[in-house]
Amino acid sequence: MSHRTPVHYGWIIAFTGTAVLFCCLGLGRFSLGMLLPSMGLSLELNYSQMGLISTGNFVGYMVSVILAGIIARGIGARRTIFLGLVLVGGSMLLISRAMGFLEIMALYFATGIGSGLANVPMMGLVSHWFQKSNRGRAAGIMLSGNGIAIVFTGLLIPWVNASLGAEGWRTGWLTIGVISMFIAAVAAFFLRNEPKEKGLEPVGVAVPGANTAASNPKKSKLSNRWTIVHLGCIYTLFGATYVVYATFIVTAMVNERGFGEGTAGTFWAVVGGLSIFSGPLFGWLSDKMGRKTAMMLVYSLFTISYALVAADLPNPFLYASIAIFGLAVWSIPTIMAAAVGDYTSPVQAVKAFGYVTLFFGAGQIVGPAVAGFLADAKGTFSMAFSLCALLTASAVVLTYFLKPPKSRDA
Repeated sequence: MSHRTPVHYGWIIAFTGTAVLFCCLGLGRFSLGMLLPSMGLSLELNYSQMGLISTGNFVGYMVSVILAGIIARGIGARRTIFLGLVLVGGSMLLISRAMGFLEIMALYFATGIGSGLANVPMMGLVSHWFQKSNRGRAAGIMLSGNGIAIVFTGLLIPWVNASLGAEGWRTGWLTIGVISMFIAAVAAFFLRNEPKEKGLEPVGVAVPGANTAASNPKKSKLSNRWTIVHLGCIYTLFGATYVVYATFIVTAMVNERGFGEGTAGTFWAVVGGLSIFSGPLFGWLSDKMGRKTAMMLVYSLFTISYALVAADLPNPFLYASIAIFGLAVWSIPTIMAAAVGDYTSPVQAVKAFGYVTLFFGAGQIVGPAVAGFLADAKGTFSMAFSLCALLTASAVVLTYFLKPPKSRDA
């Protein structure tokens, strides 16, 4: 090592990743749920249009997932992440001035592209900077940025709307756009593509002869291909379900349950507060009990959460649903990032994570559009949440058949 510091630079990468995900996913995606009610009133949007705005974002995200690995190989993860964050911030600044549905959907499509360009390489850095024994924890630290962003928007947006009225959502988009531009600069300053740029080795203890994927990438690609597809299918069910809850729970609370926007925002902030612990907790559990067992546990929790809100039970059951969702929400991306590193070499990790994220993105594209359509047809989100519960129960079964990694390190 050329330098010794009290804290390994890998943890600086992880905490910078927290800021990156705070921006590209937390602000770029999960602020929408808080902004939709006031945007819908101001621009006279129906539920289907609200769902399509969200879907447009995920289509952009899916496009960028295809490109992220190629771009990162060409210019490096650090520059790719910076480019993505600038696109996120710039598009949100423009949304603050948008005047109609099609304009917002096009700009939010661009936000989705930026989110993918930042998120996929950032999560891929986990395999470069951390050994298997620390991957889950590192990925969890990064994913906590999403929860911090939900707390932030859950408190900020209702306050802005209460202060500025019907057009307050424009100030909300403007504010988070400016913050995103600042985070882009922070990421460019702190991120590094590989430990060797700092004269370091990855965090954690390497197991001798452990990573067969690293020693024989071609053999790993052949033997693990279908396992990566299997992981992608599991990830699809997360993408198709969590996004329905994240996009429409506040709208459902306001329009169906009679909650005020400020009260609903407070509950959404509670989701964010709990979710700060979601990634680190389940990342640590997956390091200890294995990725497969941890994912089965999480999907069981999601099933309970969706079933409780779908059943239109008294409010205490709604509160329980919100608490369970908040505690579990970032666990699957955390475990998935670590699992991909278990089955592939660090060199393959960004490409493999991008590949499974294509499945995730497909689920996200379908979920909001179908949920919005069902809500317009039935006048309630109950059927949409019931469908989510059925899909996550299926994910428990699908995860049960996941094969363990062949290398001792995984």
